[in-house]
Amino acid sequence: MPAVTFNATVELALNYIGIFVFAISGALLAVHKNYDIVGMTVLAEITAIGGGVLRDLILGATPPASFTDSVTFLLPLVAAALTFFIHQRMGRIQAAVLVFDAAGLALFCVTGTTKALAYHMGPVEAIALGALTAVGGGIMRDVLANEQPAVLRADSELYAVPAVLGAALVVILQRFTLYNPVTAAITIALVFALRMAALRYGWRAPHPRQRTPNPSAPSAGA
Repeated sequence: MPAVTFNATVELALNYIGIFVFAISGALLAVHKNYDIVGMTVLAEITAIGGGVLRDLILGATPPASFTDSVTFLLPLVAAALTFFIHQRMGRIQAAVLVFDAAGLALFCVTGTTKALAYHMGPVEAIALGALTAVGGGIMRDVLANEQPAVLRADSELYAVPAVLGAALVVILQRFTLYNPVTAAITIALVFALRMAALRYGWRAPHPRQRTPNPSAPSAGA
């Protein structure tokens, strides 16, 4: 697979936007959990950089970009401070968390896949790393906040699936040399729209069929 051709400035801008919106989702969850400013900062940071750090460690891009670029590390602090002062103007907290989380999911599945392809990962590996970048920070955020991660909840609307589809679309576009800032923006919009539609209409991934209990079978205590 040929190397990815993509405007580095645009990619960096998308990454910064993803970091900022993901950080806000983490800070808003901290508000919802009634955490103090320290708790808000921790959740904002881990949500914003967690997936990217995991991706970079797997790629061997060490130290991870979050620890070599001060803007990447400071943006979540700005997001936490902003949320601290204006969270009451963001409407319902839980709904705001979901919207900002969906935005971060869409942005990071694109930038994560782009970086994996730049490191000459195969298509399957690039899709996996793109999805990991998108959902990794959210999983860490939920675990730290004592919440079951959305990707593991039985009643969760589509979460990882939009990220995987977005990452796959990036790979396909790159394969046919159609990957550019415009198609990247379209991919981000599609992933965001799919996640929001899943939340709106309750779309969920298929579940395995449950076994029908056999009334004639002996009970465990028999």
